[in-house]
Amino acid sequence: QVQLVESGGGLVQAGDSLRLSCAASGRSFSYYALGWFRQAPGKEREFVGAITWSGGRAYYADSVKGRFTISRDNAKNTVYLQMNSLKPEDTAVYYCARGTSSSYYSAGSYDYWGQGTQVIVSS
Repeated sequence: QVQLVESGGGLVQAGDSLRLSCAASGRSFSYYALGWFRQAPGKEREFVGAITWSGGRAYYADSVKGRFTISRDNAKNTVYLQMNSLKPEDTAVYYCARGTSSSYYSAGSYDYWGQGTQVIVSS
């Protein structure tokens, strides 16, 4: 069993910053990427970014590139999503997930998901 737990969401104003955390259990994460997705009411789940535990390479959606940064803390087995210059359109529930392939942009490439953490950005 694999468990992913997100935290760090909240209510902020446009231009503020938040750092989301995804704490992972198990020893298999070094072989997989961890991805961040988000979903707003009435919208499809969309890719935000991903990072490989083995190589430390990160990938980002164009909508967040330059504003969001994914990093990891191997000692804590945790991946972070640093979100700067937040916009109202960033409002969504953010999910952490474990990737099973290099198709990082597809939600179908992930097999374990966290419960999500809410991010609300007011204008």
